[in-house]
Amino acid sequence: MSKHFEYKSVLAIYIKGFIHMKEASGCNFLRGKWILFELDRFFQENNILEPVITRDIVQKWRKTRVNDSPVTIYSKYSIISQLARYMSRHGRECFIPRLPEYCSSKWNFTPYIFTHKQIDQIFCRSSLLRMYDRHMSNTMFSVPAVLRLIYSTGLRISEALSIKNADIKFDQRYILIRKTKNGCERIVPINDGLREVLLQYANYRDKIPVRHVSSPNSFFFIKSDGIYCNAQSIYKWFRRLLVESNIPYVGNHHGPRVHDLRHTFAVHAFVEMAHNGMDLYSSLPVISACLGHKSLSATEQYVRLTSEMYPELAEQCSPINAFVYPKI
Repeated sequence: MSKHFEYKSVLAIYIKGFIHMKEASGCNFLRGKWILFELDRFFQENNILEPVITRDIVQKWRKTRVNDSPVTIYSKYSIISQLARYMSRHGRECFIPRLPEYCSSKWNFTPYIFTHKQIDQIFCRSSLLRMYDRHMSNTMFSVPAVLRLIYSTGLRISEALSIKNADIKFDQRYILIRKTKNGCERIVPINDGLREVLLQYANYRDKIPVRHVSSPNSFFFIKSDGIYCNAQSIYKWFRRLLVESNIPYVGNHHGPRVHDLRHTFAVHAFVEMAHNGMDLYSSLPVISACLGHKSLSATEQYVRLTSEMYPELAEQCSPINAFVYPKI
């Protein structure tokens, strides 16, 4: 079990068994591990000593999740329900919570799309970040390159931070993404500008007096002490950059978030391809492959968002594509 997921509550033995079962079936269970880690911590903090999930425990846990979106709550209930069934099959009869009403579309909110000027401001401010202490576990060192990578390729933050040195092919100008949300490896191209940024980062990183920092199996993005970067630390620096860039932070899952750089990549890419004369729907498979979507329908939401933000581009959609992808 990864050191990031050290389960220590009374449920630990069941959680580990449940995760083993999931992974043995070929399931990419990273998000499930985080949800179970949260539940494990809840049991510890509330000093729950009996290895059983009850209705009261679920209700008490639910009251602590006031900032979770409906989609997130649904995912967490699903994992807890599956764990409860697993425990019941192994001799610990548990309360199996009913799943809340599910919103079929993740687009029940409008993602924040940065303007090109705001992107320039964020990158400019990130390049001016400086360390004023000797706190070697600081993530600031990697922030400028991480944010540029996400915006330039549309990677998820988890995908970006999982990249290892051997995954980046500078000569061929692409990155192999192994640990993805959908469990399918993919290749993302890197342009000359991003290649220069990553090479510069690697050059300074390799000067850190840490063993194996440039080893093929070592993580590409690290802290100053050579330890793997975590997403939460990137979020904190990003929030600071928003303030310094005079970009209002709404919060409560309305962003702007680091993940909105991925949304912005998709919209800006569609606009750029449209300006180059390509039909919005014709560019759909290209953007879908870059984003790592399993279906075109997931990417098609970005087409609609782009059309709403740039109505003049809708005129470039051919009648044939409008028929193939009818409006909802």
